[in-house]
Amino acid sequence: MGIKEAAIYLDNQWNTYYAGQTVNGRIEYVFDSPKKVRGIHVKFKGEAHTEWSESKEEQDFEGKTQSSDTLHQGNEEYFQISYYLLGSNTGNEIEIPPGRQVYNFTCALPPVLPSSFEGQYGYVRYTVKVTLDRPWKFDQDTKMAFTVINALDLNLNPSYREPIHFQMEKTFCCFCCASPPLSVDVRAPVSGYCPGQVIPLAIDIENKSNVQLHLVKIFLRKVVTYRATTPTTAIKNIIDLDYDIKVECAVSGMHLNLKDRKYITIGTVPLVGMIGQAPPTPSAPIEPSSPSQPAVLPVAPGQPLQPGMVSGGDTMPGGWVAPGAPQPQAPYQTLYPTLTEPVYKESPYTARTIHDRGDSSHMITSPAKFAPYYPTYAAIQPPPLPQ
Repeated sequence: MGIKEAAIYLDNQWNTYYAGQTVNGRIEYVFDSPKKVRGIHVKFKGEAHTEWSESKEEQDFEGKTQSSDTLHQGNEEYFQISYYLLGSNTGNEIEIPPGRQVYNFTCALPPVLPSSFEGQYGYVRYTVKVTLDRPWKFDQDTKMAFTVINALDLNLNPSYREPIHFQMEKTFCCFCCASPPLSVDVRAPVSGYCPGQVIPLAIDIENKSNVQLHLVKIFLRKVVTYRATTPTTAIKNIIDLDYDIKVECAVSGMHLNLKDRKYITIGTVPLVGMIGQAPPTPSAPIEPSSPSQPAVLPVAPGQPLQPGMVSGGDTMPGGWVAPGAPQPQAPYQTLYPTLTEPVYKESPYTARTIHDRGDSSHMITSPAKFAPYYPTYAAIQPPPLPQ
């Protein structure tokens, strides 16, 4: 007897926010009997975690092989904000009546945060957990993960407009005689792109050698670097993401392939004004017209706003946006009003679990699985290749 249902809902159907914006949501309970509690507590947390193990085999003094595993872990905490929606940890017991009860919560995110990420050996994750604080009993927790995006505007750094250009050349030796070269020239129009965009490449090959060129392979790679803080010393940036374009020319015989790579930048705001136009000059950010709109200007470090509560008779708490509402409003859409709105797509990498150490095994996760959403711009074409 007690809780029949418990679920967390946020104010956009994508559960996606930009750093500096405000997260509004609600916890909805359905009780089948009166519930005595000290209070209802909400905690927002942003953190990164890495974890993997390495096996090592060594011989002991008797010559026997012994294996040992070393666990590597890394942790970074970006913020943690908590407050009571109802009651307190020192107050008297409160009796919650049976039926449907809804409690609103809200939190302003810090203005500088890394984007959400889920990977094989670690994650950057943002969660909200609501706890039913019960005296002399186990607390009852409900937890949800949401996406945070660190806006990277490619228009604000001129280097992202620079073309990609690299050349490769190789000569092949036979009986101490060098052949004429195999030359490869690779070009792309710019060095900054956004998810969903096409990267046009031009590859010019001139093979003056007597070695046959079998195949040209092109790779767009995401390189993830995981770092540990234990057992080594403390470091920052335990997860780094880099992107590069790699071109490899496979040749015949016993010769080594010709290959090289060039780093590119993947942002969240695409380059605009590339064809026959000067680069755009962002206008001054505009304050939102009402508190319910996402903030454009950076706000103070993460903090709760004024939470609210509705009784079981109300159906739509303040600040709640019904499913089917527009996609999250990106801060830069005020700066570039003609920019096509992005389409938010779910990452193919899903978190195995959002349970942390110390979380109850009976904790409710809402929803059960989590994958971040990212803005994509398939409708915006990059500039043409340089002639």
